[in-house]
Amino acid sequence: MTITVLETYPAMRAILRAPGADRPELLRAMLEPAAGMYRYFPGEVDLVAMHGMSSGFPLDRDEDRCLAALDKLHEVDAWNRIRNALDHAVDVQRQATPQITVPDITVLLILGDPGDEHYMDVSLGMTANGSVSGYLYLNIWPSDENLARLEASAVHELNHNLRYSPGNVVWNPATVTVGEQVVSEGLADAFARQLYGDLGYARIGLPHLHDDEVFAKVLSGLDVTGMQNFTAWVHGDAHALRYGAAPVGLPTGAGYAAGNRLVDAYLAATGQTAAEALLVDSKEVIDYQGRGPLASK
Repeated sequence: MTITVLETYPAMRAILRAPGADRPELLRAMLEPAAGMYRYFPGEVDLVAMHGMSSGFPLDRDEDRCLAALDKLHEVDAWNRIRNALDHAVDVQRQATPQITVPDITVLLILGDPGDEHYMDVSLGMTANGSVSGYLYLNIWPSDENLARLEASAVHELNHNLRYSPGNVVWNPATVTVGEQVVSEGLADAFARQLYGDLGYARIGLPHLHDDEVFAKVLSGLDVTGMQNFTAWVHGDAHALRYGAAPVGLPTGAGYAAGNRLVDAYLAATGQTAAEALLVDSKEVIDYQGRGPLASK
């Protein structure tokens, strides 16, 4: 098993300093080693267009602001910090679950778009994806809060990657439920917290961690299927509207907050660590809530 954190710093620096007409192809070349993360998309994916839709750094404005932010990532040794965190996390996970499949992993760290209001204000300058086996995607604007959580954010996505790698838990788009994703977010945060304490909480989930009304609302949607419906239930209405999905009446990060509560109740009841619970059936985690304080509400 090999973890490769792509050295995107010099490539991003060169892109932001290049003539505007040259930037798209330079970006495409930088992204190509991680193109496999889109292997389940129908048809051929335009990597440059996907970068823009994913709030990646802009190619036509904010060069100085982006170069300063990029240098900040470099100054805090972001790439090595991520590599070291992932190496340690894999060791911890293997000790807890030696039977799991651990793939070779390619990590793409990119700078986000400071002019994207939704990304900066709603997503708090952080988006990431670890759901496709063998690839981790981290899009970060280097605020102090995000830099403090750099390792924890990478480990959160690693947890998803290991849970859904071949031979582990199966994610079937035709049958998967909101409950599975909510539990998976709780497990990923719990694993990050096992290693990094409270820095392991995903920032968007913190405001509603103790909100019983939000928790009960998320619980009401756990059996919803159809991945087009998941954004509203997990990330909240603002994200749903951004990406063309129907809102359901939930604030940003609701599913993360609920997932943490479900998983914490399960871990407390079973005495397991988050690492030990990596492959637990989400239904088993959800069933423990039926014995909790909201069961009769």
